[in-house]
Amino acid sequence: MDDKNLLVEVQLLESKVYHALSNLPKARAALTSARTTANAIYCPPKLQAALDLQSGILHAADEKDFKTAYSYFYEAFEGYDSVDSPKAMQALKYMLLSKIMLNQAEEVSSIIIGKLVLKYAGPEVDAMKAVAQASRKRSMADFQQALVKFRKELVEDPFIKSHLNTLYDTMLEQNLCRIIEPFSRVQVSF
Repeated sequence: MDDKNLLVEVQLLESKVYHALSNLPKARAALTSARTTANAIYCPPKLQAALDLQSGILHAADEKDFKTAYSYFYEAFEGYDSVDSPKAMQALKYMLLSKIMLNQAEEVSSIIIGKLVLKYAGPEVDAMKAVAQASRKRSMADFQQALVKFRKELVEDPFIKSHLNTLYDTMLEQNLCRIIEPFSRVQVSF
């Protein structure tokens, strides 16, 4: 293996470690170094997909920029799919999560029935579809039911769990606003 490829992998791993430690500036710096090194050499599709996946994760975590994150997740998905890597499923789940977090849950169904995605049908895709439906309907009950039914697929992934917690808070806030919206005055006693 070429030293430069190994260097890219080490820098990518460094970025993942810093992200896990919640040190996002250092995670981003390590990823930038990895991308710079990767641009100077031929980067195998699987390694390029890993860089794209990490880029999407950092965009979603740091800036809550799910539109850009979606683009990176899509690139990662295509890259992993081209080499038949099981990591394609992870990238697909993150793509779907990005659409949900962008309040575009209705687009999840059209992505799922796409030609490239059909072969990934299964519990992971069903889990994201259930979350998207709950989000679209703004149903807390359906959301909780999806979390219970698809616990393994949703809660065991720290990235998805983190953003689903944010989604839960947002949905709760929206439901509270919807309840008090028709009233001109609301009194809350403590």
